[in-house]
This record gives sequence, C-alpha cells and structure tokens, in this order.
Amino acid sequence: MTVTITKLDHKLSVCGQISIDDISEIAATGYRSIICNRPDFEGGENQPSSEALETMAKSLGVTFVYLPVNMGAIPDERVAAFQKLLAELPKPVLAFCNSGRRAAALHEMTQQRASDEAEEQESVVDACNWGDEFDVVVIGGGSAGIGVTASLLQRRPALRIAIIEPGDQHYYQPAWTLVGGGAYEITKTAKPMAAVIPEKAQWIQSAAVRIDPQHHRVYLTDGRVMGYRQLIVCPGIRTAWEKIEGLQETLGQNGVTSNYRFDLAPYTWELVQGLKSGAALFTQPPMPIKCAGAPQKAMYLACDHWLRAGCLEQIDVEFDTATAVLFGVADFVPPLMEYVRRYHAHLVFNSNLVKVDGEQKIAYFERKSADGTVTVEAKPFDMLHVTPPQVAPDFIRDSGLGDAGGFCQVNEKTLQHTDYPAIFSLGDACSSPNTKTAAAARKQIVVVAENLLAAKEDRELTAFYDGYGACPLTVENGKVLLAEFGFGGKLLPTFPLDPTIPSKFYWFLKTTVFPWIYWNGMLKGKEWLARPGRSR
Repeated sequence: MTVTITKLDHKLSVCGQISIDDISEIAATGYRSIICNRPDFEGGENQPSSEALETMAKSLGVTFVYLPVNMGAIPDERVAAFQKLLAELPKPVLAFCNSGRRAAALHEMTQQRASDEAEEQESVVDACNWGDEFDVVVIGGGSAGIGVTASLLQRRPALRIAIIEPGDQHYYQPAWTLVGGGAYEITKTAKPMAAVIPEKAQWIQSAAVRIDPQHHRVYLTDGRVMGYRQLIVCPGIRTAWEKIEGLQETLGQNGVTSNYRFDLAPYTWELVQGLKSGAALFTQPPMPIKCAGAPQKAMYLACDHWLRAGCLEQIDVEFDTATAVLFGVADFVPPLMEYVRRYHAHLVFNSNLVKVDGEQKIAYFERKSADGTVTVEAKPFDMLHVTPPQVAPDFIRDSGLGDAGGFCQVNEKTLQHTDYPAIFSLGDACSSPNTKTAAAARKQIVVVAENLLAAKEDRELTAFYDGYGACPLTVENGKVLLAEFGFGGKLLPTFPLDPTIPSKFYWFLKTTVFPWIYWNGMLKGKEWLARPGRSR
C-alpha cells in the first residue's frame, strides 16, 4: 500500500490520498467503507477521480462516499454530514484527503459536536438500558408496527428494535364491523399490548411528538429522546371525531354510534336489533379513511338483519357519502348496487356530515352541487352510524416528513422516505396512494423489512409494493365480496374465483381465517401470501 493508515478509534481510520490499486488492499484489511474528503482535481490530473475510486470500491463490496472538503475552515454542514456518515456507514471506515489532516480534523470536530449535543440533552431521561440508540425505532404498535418488527427480527434476530406505543391494548379492527352486525364477539378483537410485542423488541410505552431526521432522534411525550439508526413511521391514522360539531357529546347514546371504536361497535348491534321503524342514516366522510368499505358494510349488515326480521320496509335507510361514487374500484360497483336495491337504500353522494344534535336526533349535512354551491341539509334520524373524518398524526407534518396531506412522504414502491433514506413508513400513516387496510399493511411489511435491511447494508432496494389492498365487503350475513386491488384499481385476486360474486367462502375467510392469520401469522413475522414484487 502506498499510504500510511492512522487508526483514530474503533470506527474510523484516516490516511492520505489513495490510488485505485490501494483499494484492493484496503478491502482485504477489513475496511467496509471509504470516505473521500479530497475534492476532485485538487491535485491536478495525477489525482484519481472519486468516480474511478468508487467503481473499484464497489466492485470489491466496499461502500464509497464522496464528501469533498476544501482547504481552510471546515463548514458546519460538512461536519454534520461526516457525523451522519460515521453513524450510518458499515464499519470500520477509512477517510482520506491529500494528507489525512482534513479527515482527522473532521473526526475531531464531530467528537466535539457530539459532546455539545450530549450536554444539551443531559436532562433527558435515557430511553432504556441498551445504550444511546437503537438499530431500528418503530413508531406505532398497531398491525403495521408489530408486524414489521416481527418480520425484521425473523431476518436479523440481533437487531436492537424499540417500539414506541402509548396504548396498553392491541385491537383487531377489521372485525369491528362484524361486531356491529352481530356476527363477532367484541372480546375476540383485543389483546394486551404486552402479549403481542415481539419478545426481542423493547416496548417504550409513550407517544412520539416530534422527529428530528437530521440527528436521528424521536422526542416523546414523557420527555425522553430516542436515538435511532433507522426509523419506521407507522402510527396509523387519527380518527378526528372533533371535526363534526356535537358528535363527541352524543356518541354512544341518542341512537348515535360508530363501528370505528371498540366500545361503540356493540352499541351499533344494540341499535340495529332495537330498531323496528324510522330513519337509519349511515355516513362516510371525505377520503382518506381506513377501510374505505367499512361505512357501507355497516349498512349492509344492518339491512340484512332488518330484512330477515321482517321490518326493513318500515325503515328508511340512507347512505350519505362525501365521495362521488359508491366504491373506488369500478368493477365492484354493479354487485354492490344490487344490494343497495335489495335493501331499498337511498344513496346521497357529495353529502358530508358536519353536525349532530343528539338530543333532537337531527344530523346536518353539507351538500355540494355540480356548480360547487354548498348547502346544509338537516335530517332527522332514529339511528345514526357515523364514520369519523380521519387525518394523519400531527407530528409527521410538524417534523417536516409529511406530504401536502400530512402523511409520511414515501416512494410508493419502495416505501422509503423521499428525503431521508434512513426513514421508512407503512400502514395508514404513509403517503402511498393505496387503500388503508390491514391487508395492505400485510404486504407492505415485507417490502419495508427487506428494503430497510438492504439500505442498512448498502444494497440496492429491490422489493417493491404494487399497491395491494383488500376490502372484504360484507354484503349480508354469510356472504362477502372480496375486493382485492392495487394501484390504479387493478384487480389482484388471490383466489381463482370471480371476486365480483358474493361468496360464503369469503365469509368464512373474513370471520375465521383472516383473524387467525392476523394473530398467529402477521403479528408473528409469518409472511404467508405476502411476498413482494421485485424491481428489474
């Protein structure tokens, strides 16, 4: 080797200008990453270009990063970038410049920077006893968070993973519609959070309030700060009950209910059983919402009960949706319309619930006409099933990670953040334009698990998400339309059956197989029927 290498610590060594021939010996010595701090052409034509050095390094499996630093005062932004590289690159790292002095100075300045940051945070309670940072921090203990943690630990059991989740219960929410239709027991939809957290993961029972992506930190409501090497953002979507005036004061009484809450789904079934005549209103807010078919599924199961009980003719059923269509995938609209007609339900499009007077039993809707004119209609009811407006958690937008709607901005295929490579997102909180369902999360889990590890190991991200989502539309007690589709509404059926025909088999899957797969497969890192596509 033509240069002398000086070891500064267990992570970093420095040296003067290297040649292309030196890289073979550098790789053989065990260095996994090289940082070039010397600007190209600083030494004239005799200096090998960073591009030529990178080509040779990559051919030997060594990560190469070009971070040029001019002679003289070193800017703070270069120090910050160098510090970030030392945190993320495969170790050990060799940094070089003309003589090695600039690389050594960068190291010294990063040490001082780290010391200053530590002093700023000395009042912060340490997250746990595992040191100052985790390999992976997962925000959210829902289906996406637990599932992706389990899948990562199946692949790399030694990973240090923390799950940030304030709740002490974990819910299987897809069954709440069945509960509201009298077809499932509410107790089967909940388990203690401690029972589903993967054994090798650390549960931090708190909530995230801010992310600092530049310094790889997550700030919690209890004052703690979590350090991470890679971050997975999957806190779910927030049900914004407060956006409908008067709703929170009357939920669970006065005939006002919702299958979107654990404690209210049984009340839905109580109301359905008790209603023999009158007006039953079912609502759907503007998109996006989780399980876009759930609002109308509540209507179908209620109507099926009233039909079997012989009182449907005495009940005026209305479905008010803020959208312009019954369902977003056109192939399923005709069979759904057959059930709308069977149940004599009245469809009202572009109708958004904005206020509820529970004592008077009056619901107020904003109606938008074709010319954009907005009017308010007051409708009396005997039963009102409300689907609440839903929004992304505020901390995603506040941390500069969100898109225009506040959802974590990712590449829809790789699910990696578009600006911060160390961050991935999946589930209801990510910006991918897919339907927000547990079935979508099941597919996304594998994509994130594989791509996160590829990024960690400086490999190409080859797993891609095709937008898969599934909505088992319970059109009657005993039959389901299994709508499976991807980006652009492309049908992606799993089974060799016509998905537009209601089936008892799909009902069996919905009520028996899917819950079992959820608890025993998806949350345990079993990736049945969830393999991702591959980029070419």
